Amino acid sequence: MSQIPSKILKLSEGLRYQEGSVVSREILRKETGTVTLFAFDKGQGLSEHTAPFDALVHIIEGTAAIKISGRPYRLSQGEMIIMPANKPHALQAIESFKMLLIMIKSK
Repeated sequence: MSQIPSKILKLSEGLRYQEGSVVSREILRKETGTVTLFAFDKGQGLSEHTAPFDALVHIIEGTAAIKISGRPYRLSQGEMIIMPANKPHALQAIESFKMLLIMIKSK
């Protein structure tokens, strides 16, 4: 089993916004889940989809509109929300925002 080296990460500086784009960087991948950093330019988003596992979204900076099972939420810096497995969800950047997505792969 390989060891992951310890290092300090400043999430707000882990990705740069790209005009008209959504960019991501996987920080950690294990059988049990992933941790991915995203940067959404203003107006960008992810269309409605489902995932087979629970996920936790933590907003690092900016403001996002997140819809889960048709219910809208507005999240800003420092806020988190759980996206339950198999429930449709979508994300939209009200203003440019960065988020950390933690996907938990267990049932």
